[in-house]
Amino acid sequence: MAKRVAIIGAGVSGLAAIRCCLEEGLEPTCFERSDDMGGLWKFSEHAEEGRASIYRSVFTNSSKEMMCFPDFPYPDDYPNYLHHSKLQEYLRAFAHTKSLLGHIRFETLVTSVKKCPGFLVTGQWTVVTEKDGKQESTVFDAVMICSGHHVYPNLPTDSFPGLEQLQGNYLHSRDYKGPEAFRGKRVLVIGLGNSGSDIAVELSRLAAQVIISTRSGSWVMGRVWDDGYPWDMVYVTRFASFLRNILPSFVSDWLYVKKMNTWFKHENYGLVPLNRPLRKEPVFNDELPSRILCGTVSIKPGVKKFTETSAVFEDGTVFEAIDSVIFATGYGYAYPFLDDSIIKSRNNEVTLYKGIFPPQLEKSTLAVIGLVQSLGAAIPTADLQARWAAKVFANSCTLPTTNEMMDDIDEKMGKKLKWFGQSHTLQTDYVTYMDELGSFIGAKPNIPWLFLTDPRLALEVFFGPCSPYQFRLMGPGKWEGARNAILTQWNRTLRPTRTRAVGEAQQPHHYYNLLKMLSFPLLLLAVWLTFYS
Repeated sequence: MAKRVAIIGAGVSGLAAIRCCLEEGLEPTCFERSDDMGGLWKFSEHAEEGRASIYRSVFTNSSKEMMCFPDFPYPDDYPNYLHHSKLQEYLRAFAHTKSLLGHIRFETLVTSVKKCPGFLVTGQWTVVTEKDGKQESTVFDAVMICSGHHVYPNLPTDSFPGLEQLQGNYLHSRDYKGPEAFRGKRVLVIGLGNSGSDIAVELSRLAAQVIISTRSGSWVMGRVWDDGYPWDMVYVTRFASFLRNILPSFVSDWLYVKKMNTWFKHENYGLVPLNRPLRKEPVFNDELPSRILCGTVSIKPGVKKFTETSAVFEDGTVFEAIDSVIFATGYGYAYPFLDDSIIKSRNNEVTLYKGIFPPQLEKSTLAVIGLVQSLGAAIPTADLQARWAAKVFANSCTLPTTNEMMDDIDEKMGKKLKWFGQSHTLQTDYVTYMDELGSFIGAKPNIPWLFLTDPRLALEVFFGPCSPYQFRLMGPGKWEGARNAILTQWNRTLRPTRTRAVGEAQQPHHYYNLLKMLSFPLLLLAVWLTFYS
């Protein structure tokens, strides 16, 4: 009989998990507490308990060619950055095409996931669910947790003395849906993440004054990058990753800071991060610098305290007559249905091998999908994670020993601190991480072989965008359309913008990058000769 797998959540990660289980001959059952699939991208007019919540104006920060399922490109006429409703359409089409909906039990809450009495032998789990007030207990051979990390808001009210006496109201960004209620108001937004900057910019058109308070600052990137191309189509490449990994850290750090400051000088806008070289995820906002220039948004340091009507900042300045405070302070991880010690097996910190498998489990039959964050898109990351997890459950792949997994976690933690600094998120370099997962299942592209057998494709794979199709190009789960999808990805990128055709479409020239790479050793030699001759 096929192994039965419980999947918790029918968002992006849950859909990837269902499909990958089916590919491996497993029998998935997905439990979704709401009445629809889509998870984070299913918009609701009101925040719902236990579900992610987004505001009405949300668009993606990853472009469509970089955030698709690897064998399911978006339609050619879809815009490069998608409104949440458009992405929900895509997810629904994917679920329908891959026949996934029949494996989802909607309006079913998972209340408990516990090891079966014979877990040391079977690795099985008892999953308790609730629907219409009735509970049901079922035994599964494996579990995939796909409930995301935008569910439980982090509202650090204890860190803000005097907040309880503030006469204005305060809320978490999770409860923000649109700007109408803030017309003519004086609003303080605490936190400079994507949500905080989006909300501040949107409010600035209707509110009397908007201030963003940030303790650490952030680099701000636009979705439109070099020569007008989508940022990730130019920035997230194997060539760029290769350079970041081989260059001395001081050179890599200098280039990174220089690149982040290309659009505008962050020092002049009060935005520059405290630790500039750290690769913490930048803020994506196309309008924030403009709103600051227009005076409708101002940047301030952290809040020292609140009074009845104002906020006092760490630099001694005061924002008077506050009407509303919006905490864009992120989210915490929580799996209320699972014993905390399974995920947080050391020092009460999330301890997962490759951000997926709890290393201390006697049997590798539980996986967390979609928790790792990087500059890459969530969909292809979740797809590759789920492919590996499904193969582990099906005994097609095996994991290292507990000690080896813990050593790897420690090593990666050191690199994470160096590149991303201290944070609660599981951050990693996208290309490196995807290649690592791909190598476990035989899906990592063989670049030298491609240069020998298909030079045109190799150039696009190495110098072009590290698009999801690359991880269905070869090995198990290979998609026959992957090569064509890679070679035509720029056509699909440019088509929706060329609504008035004037001349030929302009695509990046990879030979320029090839020349840069070939000239790099000559540059190093010249520097060496200059200093040592």
